Amino acid sequence: MRVKTWRVGLLSFWMTVLLIACTQLAPPAPQLSQQTTVQSAAQTSTLLVAAAASLQKALQEITPLYTQANSNQTINYNFAASGALQQQIEQGAPVDVFISAAEKQMKALQEKGSFASGTQRDLLTNQLVLITPKQAAVSLTDFQQLVKPEIKRISIGEPRSVPAGQYSTEVLKNLGILEQVQSKFVFGSNVKSVLTAVETGDVDAGIVYITDAKSSDQITIAATADQKLHSPILYPIAVLKSSKSIDSSKRYAEFLQSDPAKAVFEKYGFGIAKP
Repeated sequence: MRVKTWRVGLLSFWMTVLLIACTQLAPPAPQLSQQTTVQSAAQTSTLLVAAAASLQKALQEITPLYTQANSNQTINYNFAASGALQQQIEQGAPVDVFISAAEKQMKALQEKGSFASGTQRDLLTNQLVLITPKQAAVSLTDFQQLVKPEIKRISIGEPRSVPAGQYSTEVLKNLGILEQVQSKFVFGSNVKSVLTAVETGDVDAGIVYITDAKSSDQITIAATADQKLHSPILYPIAVLKSSKSIDSSKRYAEFLQSDPAKAVFEKYGFGIAKP
């Protein structure tokens, strides 16, 4: 009986030793799924691009071209007047990339040190045109005819916040007719609202970018402004220093200068700015 008990005890001892050894030799349980999730989350980013309203259709067409090659990124847009976007950025809006329709707003933010080093550059150019409703009662062929008494309401962008409005007043001033027509002004909050006012016949004429005019079949382009009559129409782009996705933002900004993006911009009537 004692021998049997001793043998059982010895067997139990060696089984315990073997179990401990196996436990120590066994590799730790893999945590691949957790690491993969963390890695994936780190690589995924959502960018907020604040862009002039006149860029809306072109950028929305370019976005899928970009995300095809950058599937881990989502692009959200805020389209508005450049001046309004500038104010939002100054007030702390979480913008990653800013594309203005004028240098004025970009310069103001640059002076405050808002941009990541080396990311600011001119992206596009545009032209200013005079438009009338498709079924206009009065036919116009040049800007000087805006002084006609039959032309009672002229829509332009609000010059303090809408670059197209600023360029419009420059043209009219340099033509010597600003004082004669400014009582007819109906201000739009952005260039899109000016276009809509002309399309609906709420005004007799309006001044917009050629890119906006080409997007509508409800208006007539009456005249194109001589570029000597206004400041250069440039669309600068820059990455915000406060962006939480600097590298992704730079990659997006660089893509907008690629051949596929340029082709879309030119399709909508934009010119490509010289480097």
